[in-house]
Amino acid sequence: MPWLEAALNALRTPWGAVLFVPLYALWVTLLLPGVWASMLAGVLYGAWGGSLVVFLGASLGAEAAFLLGRHWWRDWAKRRLQALPKLQAVEQAVSREGLRLVLLTRLSPAFPFSLLNLAYGLSAVSLRDYSIGLIGIIPGTVLFCGLGALAGDVARFGAVLAGEADFQTWALRAVGVIATLAVVWLVGRAAQQALAEASEEA
Repeated sequence: MPWLEAALNALRTPWGAVLFVPLYALWVTLLLPGVWASMLAGVLYGAWGGSLVVFLGASLGAEAAFLLGRHWWRDWAKRRLQALPKLQAVEQAVSREGLRLVLLTRLSPAFPFSLLNLAYGLSAVSLRDYSIGLIGIIPGTVLFCGLGALAGDVARFGAVLAGEADFQTWALRAVGVIATLAVVWLVGRAAQQALAEASEEA
């Protein structure tokens, strides 16, 4: 599709990267899942450039969703979370534990990023602790952007097999993604264990 190719080429420019940040923020604010958008950023800007763009956009969107959930969407958010007892438990726990629980839930892959923002908005956690806790999304951000970058390389893997591209570079990227996946899994498991211990203490 020519229009899609033109749009992607426009996003690959420096101004396109700048535009991607508010677009991603809007995506998060609308409570849409960010996995595919993060992988697209990896395809467009590479693992590290994509991670930076996604982190900025996700942080802006998360702040917006938090404030909307706390002030303007509060009644709607409460109704939305009634069907999600796990997130209701997070809301109550974060109100007690603050930054520690924010970080743990951000690190754990068991909690959806967008809906967590609403749960935090309903909790008593401070905006400061909430904002600091956003560093917990960095491992997952790097992982999904790395997967996107690798997917872009996979699309060109035929050139590698034909000897027209550098196999060593492709292999190093693949190893990097696998290593990141292992780190995210280990961190997520540790976060899950810490959350379980925190719930037992409560």
